[in-house]
Amino acid sequence: MKLATLKNGSRDGRLLVVSRDLRRAVEAPEDVASTLQAALDDWDNVAPRLAELSDALNAGKAAGAFDLDVRQLHSPLPRAYQWVDGSAYINHVKLVRMARNAEIPESLWTDPLMYQGASDCFIGPTDPIYAVSEDWGIDFEGEIAVITGDVPMGATPEQCRDCIRLIVLVNDVSLRNLIPDELAKGFGFVQSKPASAFSPVAVTPDELGDAWDGSRVRLPLTVHLNGEKFGEPMAGDEMVFDFAQLISHVAKTRPLVAGSIVGAGTVSNPDENGGPGKPISEGGVGYSCLAEVRMVEKILYGEIRTPFMRFGDRVRIEMFDKDGNSIFGAIDQEVVRYEGRT
Repeated sequence: MKLATLKNGSRDGRLLVVSRDLRRAVEAPEDVASTLQAALDDWDNVAPRLAELSDALNAGKAAGAFDLDVRQLHSPLPRAYQWVDGSAYINHVKLVRMARNAEIPESLWTDPLMYQGASDCFIGPTDPIYAVSEDWGIDFEGEIAVITGDVPMGATPEQCRDCIRLIVLVNDVSLRNLIPDELAKGFGFVQSKPASAFSPVAVTPDELGDAWDGSRVRLPLTVHLNGEKFGEPMAGDEMVFDFAQLISHVAKTRPLVAGSIVGAGTVSNPDENGGPGKPISEGGVGYSCLAEVRMVEKILYGEIRTPFMRFGDRVRIEMFDKDGNSIFGAIDQEVVRYEGRT
């Protein structure tokens, strides 16, 4: 089933069940769950009732159904108890570290890179990306994440696999020019990682069919920049650590509560010869962030040719099934100058 959150003036919005074709929606009954977090808190009891409503909606038999307008949606979880992002695609790690002259860790293949992100206020899937200055190096990062149920401390990857409740797409907005000085302090991202955005809907793993192997999504992630295809890398092929391993890594010393979001990092593929990847225009699968193409340009041409995002630029992140149908809906955002409280 597919779930979304309608903006209704409250912080956590109103839980919607969405049709498979993303055209229709219906509010979940109050006595079932009014918000997605409430559903996750009591998933074993609530999920079957939401699934029944989903079946009725897809059959055209759900009372109170209405046409869905994604512009009225929050991210599925407008705020979350925890947002932890990884970097499971080694090609991305190599390129962005080269871009800031940082060393490649020896443990790259054996120990996941992860950080604790801000989760108190996510951006809606079609809301603006606000920034004060273009000098910050505004970048998008196309990612996939999972939303968990309760995960006990010390859970194994096998146990964590069963804790995955929902899957979402992510735009992990990054301010690249703020990152080097911030990380040089040795204490992690803060200012350089503003609020992230998530896809209009969150889907249960069964919605992906055989494209979900239990811990990876085996489909391409499509990214457009200003209306032109920028990237379409495969999400499963180069993922060194799967979602179960990433969740287990976080849970090593602490439990995760239901509604925790765990990301796998920017989807990234090298080219067929093991190089850093080729642009779409050169027959490659392209990229899911600007930092990568800038580093590739530096490697190939000795200079960076692609700027970071400017005010008025628009990014669109989406994933399609084998029949060309949008699975999660699109994250579709414009960069806008921040001039005061929004």
